[in-house]
Amino acid sequence: MTDTTTETQGIILTDAATAKVKSLLEQEGRTDLALRLAVQPGGCSGLRYQLFFDERQLDGDIVKSYDGVNVVTDRMSAPYLSGATIDFMDTIEKQGFTIDNPNATSTCACGDSFH
Repeated sequence: MTDTTTETQGIILTDAATAKVKSLLEQEGRTDLALRLAVQPGGCSGLRYQLFFDERQLDGDIVKSYDGVNVVTDRMSAPYLSGATIDFMDTIEKQGFTIDNPNATSTCACGDSFH
């Protein structure tokens, strides 16, 4: 099976991630939530990712829809996330969202921070 991706505003959301987000939103019965991706200070390498559902719209947000799923990034995080891919893995070893970011010059063992 091939997984296609769509790239807009620098962030890529794979079909697998889009389908999982849609499924989670349907389970919650919410149509007003967006998937927010941000970077925050912290982690062992200086910055770490935040990926969560958000009902807020912040001034300067970059919003893009992927097959009905809105992905939101604040304007401060956007430069760090250009070209980042959000995927969803569902294997025996791992289940969950992954973020592959070409801007990460170094990572650490915790897997969710970068520099």
